[in-house]
Amino acid sequence: MSHIATILLLGSGELGREFTIAAKRLGARVIACDSYDDAPAMQLADTREVFSMLDGVALRAAVIKHQPDLIVPEIEAIRTEMLAELEAEAFTVVPSARAAQLTMNRDAIRDLAAGELGLVTSQYGYAESFAEAQTIAARIGYPLVMKPVMSSSGKGQSKVDGPEALEAAWEYAVANMRGDRARVICEQFIAFDYEITLLTVRHAGGISFCPPIGHRQERGDYRESWQPAAMSTSALAKAQDMAAKVVMALQGGGRGWGLYGVEFFVKGEEVIFSELSPRPHDTGMVTLASQDLTEFDLHARAILGLPVPETIAARPAASAVILADRESEDFAFEGLADALALGDTDVRIFGKPVTRPYRRMGVALARAHDAGSAVELAKQAANAVRIVYSSEAD
Repeated sequence: MSHIATILLLGSGELGREFTIAAKRLGARVIACDSYDDAPAMQLADTREVFSMLDGVALRAAVIKHQPDLIVPEIEAIRTEMLAELEAEAFTVVPSARAAQLTMNRDAIRDLAAGELGLVTSQYGYAESFAEAQTIAARIGYPLVMKPVMSSSGKGQSKVDGPEALEAAWEYAVANMRGDRARVICEQFIAFDYEITLLTVRHAGGISFCPPIGHRQERGDYRESWQPAAMSTSALAKAQDMAAKVVMALQGGGRGWGLYGVEFFVKGEEVIFSELSPRPHDTGMVTLASQDLTEFDLHARAILGLPVPETIAARPAASAVILADRESEDFAFEGLADALALGDTDVRIFGKPVTRPYRRMGVALARAHDAGSAVELAKQAANAVRIVYSSEAD
């Protein structure tokens, strides 16, 4: 693009904040949109719009008002039918309206991966009632994992060890789903050796891969991530092959350019497709310390049609999240000096205006001579940062 690119960013959380920085460094103009004001990306964008991403009328109004060169979703919960309409009217959706539609719902992307593309996945089934969940559980057996077909950051996800826990898991999933569909996916629990995110960049020159990122989860949400993750050459080749297939299938009517976070379970040499996000991935925040070009830089380059390296290297690094433990609008951070004095560490405070239990408020980053040491250092740095609430100050 020869002129200044205008980007309409749909969702303005911490990933959108870092993407906004990357895009503005390349000269883009960013309009940050979210359902609440003063969201993290809004604080750095050129301007903002506050509306629900599930409100198709408001979404169209923002597009017509700003006439963006690129519509860039940062979250799953978007009125994707409107994105398809806008793409048909010659607006560019990143990476495509098809990608947004299929990945907004876990059932659609799973059916594409397992059905159309023949990728290796766990056994699974969908339920729209507790009775259906019971039937699926009887078929695939225990333990299993139940989660809403649409949610974010692991909300509504639980491991079910036996039939006595199934109803509580169903109620938890339904209570925490996003959007307007009461539907869950029940899938076989894989006793995997480890899980990875393979950041896959589709760009004008082809497809590039970042070194694999390992991560640990609690409550369905990531706690630490590290790069590079130890992985055999053959297992990595299988993951790259599957990632390339699914990324190519998501092009639809769009260009398909952008960074994708593709998640896999690995058991021995067996690689099992799990999920995909057609945008920067939360576990990829480790790239803020591990790569010269972060996942946000790569996403910005790809969608703007700029060159992306064929080979992307990573130095051993890790990230560890900083979590809130209660709801508050009056809080502060302490311990930044302690965290930064630990060694080769860094901290990113996201700038969210409200805390909630288990809400990510920041991330600690660390570099070391190996990934394992970097994880321990990142955890120490994250633990050194304390969220102080007004009630404690009083």
